[in-house]
Amino acid sequence: MGGPASLMLTMGGVGRVIIAHGGDMISPDLNRQVLGSESVLGKPRARDFGAYLRTMNQFVEVEAIDHEPDDAEAAELALRCDIILSCPPTFEERLRLNHAACQAGIPFIDAAQWGMTGTLIVVKPGETACLKCLYPDPPPFEEFFPVVGAISAATGSLAALEAIKILSGTGEPMWGKMLTYDGYRGQAASVLLQRRADCECCSSL
Repeated sequence: MGGPASLMLTMGGVGRVIIAHGGDMISPDLNRQVLGSESVLGKPRARDFGAYLRTMNQFVEVEAIDHEPDDAEAAELALRCDIILSCPPTFEERLRLNHAACQAGIPFIDAAQWGMTGTLIVVKPGETACLKCLYPDPPPFEEFFPVVGAISAATGSLAALEAIKILSGTGEPMWGKMLTYDGYRGQAASVLLQRRADCECCSSL
């Protein structure tokens, strides 16, 4: 989802895009990685993804970080950003980015998927529920789970659309809502999320 999201932001002319993605490209990724190709197999993903994005828009500054940020680095990066799009697979990484965004007071968009289902939430720190409100404790994570590339592309693109709306002041962002798309049945649903008064991340904001 991070690939489609960063691609749409770059094509849309966002001034600077920072991507952080560790590891080398592997063949199982190719069913969903719109920034990768078979020519990149065995190579560091972030470097090639960044190079590809730069070919799409010469006026956008692209910074590629070749590892997953820890807590301290995520907090530092958040201070350099206007918005954070969270697209990693693990809850640990997603909650880390959620915390960094809340502490920096910047909007946070979380994109997730499993099989033919995609979800999206849009957070305004201090005003709407954050990801930690939904998941006080990280649920068990299945390292290898089913992924359909079309859901990745759709969810990532919708995340980018919400970011563009927020950055440009256009339209009505989905503040405090979760959008769920069931690709198997072709159905979408949106629910309003409630903040937790005891949330360890955002209750003091």
